[in-house]
Amino acid sequence: MGWRIYGSAFVSCQSASQLPPVYLITDRKVANPDLFSALESALKGGVRMIQLREKDLSAPELRKVAQKTLQLTQFYGARLLLNGNPELAAEIGADGVQLGVHSRQITEARQILGEQALIGYSAHSTLEAQDAAEQGADFVTFSPVYHTASKAQYGPPQGLQALSNICQKSPIPVYALGGINIDRVGEVIAVGACGVALISAVLGAAEVQLATQCFLQKISTSCSELRDHP
Repeated sequence: MGWRIYGSAFVSCQSASQLPPVYLITDRKVANPDLFSALESALKGGVRMIQLREKDLSAPELRKVAQKTLQLTQFYGARLLLNGNPELAAEIGADGVQLGVHSRQITEARQILGEQALIGYSAHSTLEAQDAAEQGADFVTFSPVYHTASKAQYGPPQGLQALSNICQKSPIPVYALGGINIDRVGEVIAVGACGVALISAVLGAAEVQLATQCFLQKISTSCSELRDHP
């Protein structure tokens, strides 16, 4: 499906109707009070897509955490993507994977997981997003939009204009990632993001369920404003 810019409301809000508007990425080191409690609170709050990203776990530990996370997502009718591990995703029956420049190729993951799997790609440029789309990715995350410690290794923040550019040129939906807080939701949706990818803003919140609900409400409000004032 092609994505056009004519009033960013079309891009951001049409995309949100096909993909969940909040994409939660795990980091058990910031989860309040612990990973599974925080994930269940987020799911209760309305999160419907989670990426399990715990790169420092051993293979047996990761399998155990992935299986338990899958039980949670399935109970709440949410999707689970594993970071960079299509084999484990296929083994446990996860919904897909999140890939990047240092992980398996998108075409390889598609062969392993099948056509129904959801494949995301971590893009840091318009070219990477376009290449990912050509290889068969379903969506990309673009980061870092704003400063955030978790994305500092990828360089300085790219800013709102860079996000706008990639949203205009990417043939697949784009999630804004990196330093997204509740006050920045409106502006990233306005430039064409299909939603926001979050880590500590949800998992590290004092009240995870409430934080999730606030983000979802803010996205809904931002989409409504764009429809009324394209």
